This record gives sequence, structure tokens and C-alpha cells, in this order.
Amino acid sequence: MAAKTRSLASIYDVFLSFRGEDTRHGFTGNLYKALDDRGIYTFIDDQELPRGDQITSALSKAIQESRIAITVLSQNYASSSFCLDELVTILHCKRKGLLVIPVFYKIDPSDVRHQKGSYGEAMAKHQKSFKAKKLQKWRMALQQVADLSGYHFKDGDSYEYKFIGSIVEEVSRKINRAYLHAVDYPFGQWSQVMENQINMG
Repeated sequence: MAAKTRSLASIYDVFLSFRGEDTRHGFTGNLYKALDDRGIYTFIDDQELPRGDQITSALSKAIQESRIAITVLSQNYASSSFCLDELVTILHCKRKGLLVIPVFYKIDPSDVRHQKGSYGEAMAKHQKSFKAKKLQKWRMALQQVADLSGYHFKDGDSYEYKFIGSIVEEVSRKINRAYLHAVDYPFGQWSQVMENQINMG
């Protein structure tokens, strides 16, 4: 059954956060289509934004109006200050009820958590252009998202379409189950409802 869309408390079921040059025309594009085919109302930024551009008020609003944010953490995600600002906004909204599901796409979660590998290189480059306060926010956001329960895709582990299918199935189940209780819960308790559904499997 298709997931319920346009809930009483939000406009979008899912907000997709991703590094365009890494996954827009591959993994994220396929994930968006799979979610859309299932009837899951998903926000995807189709605009090719200049590197280093700040998160727009429209994107911030879209995050606030979503039930779930899926962050596709890929090789070059941290090289974009835009992506990092978006991640900070997502995690801020998590405290207000947004459920955040990280997808570690061909990247080790420990590299994200401890800023190693390409994530360490990216943060080292950012040190030359950004103030310590902003860098600290980004580092904390990367640590926080890496500690969340999510999905990890590694080459050779499985077919990508099957991996995407498992994400869509999980999101669809959680939205459909929790939707039945949406009237009974204030929006501020939405993430707790969703987390309870995840724990129930």
C-alpha cells in the first residue's frame, strides 16, 4: 500500500540531503524515484547550486516541513559547506520532531564520526576559509549523524536497487504505521512516535 502523504503536521514525508556531484544522477536520483513510485512525498533540490552557496530559506523551510530527513553521506559530502550547513539545520530540526535517517554511501561511518579520510581532508580545507565556531558546528553535526541508526552501502555487499528497496520499505512502513496515530500526537512528539515504530520493527 502506498504511504500516506501530506500529513496533518507536515508537507513532505521525506527530505533528501545529498552531495549533488556524487549521487544526484545515480544513487540519490534512483532513491527519489523509488520513494516517489511508492507514493512517498519527497523533497529533492533539483537546482545545481554553486559550490559554497549557503542554505536558502526555502530549503530550510522544506526541512522544517518534512517528517523524515534522509542524509546521503557520500565521499565528497563534507567538501560542500552547503551540505554541512544543511546537515546542521536537519539536526536542529531533529530536536523539534524530525526523524533523521543517515545513509552511508560507499563511506565508512567512522570516517564521518571522526572526520577521517575524505571527511578529514574536507574539514582541513574548510579551516582555511571558515571561522572556528562554524567548523565546530559542522564537526558536531557529523559526529551526531554518524551516531544515528541508519544504512551503510558498500560495493559488493548487495545490489544497489535492493539496498534502495530496503530503505523505501522501511520508510513506507514507518510512515503508514505512525500516520494512524498522527491525530493523537502533537508534532513535537512525532520523532518519538517514529522511533518507537522503528524499535518495533
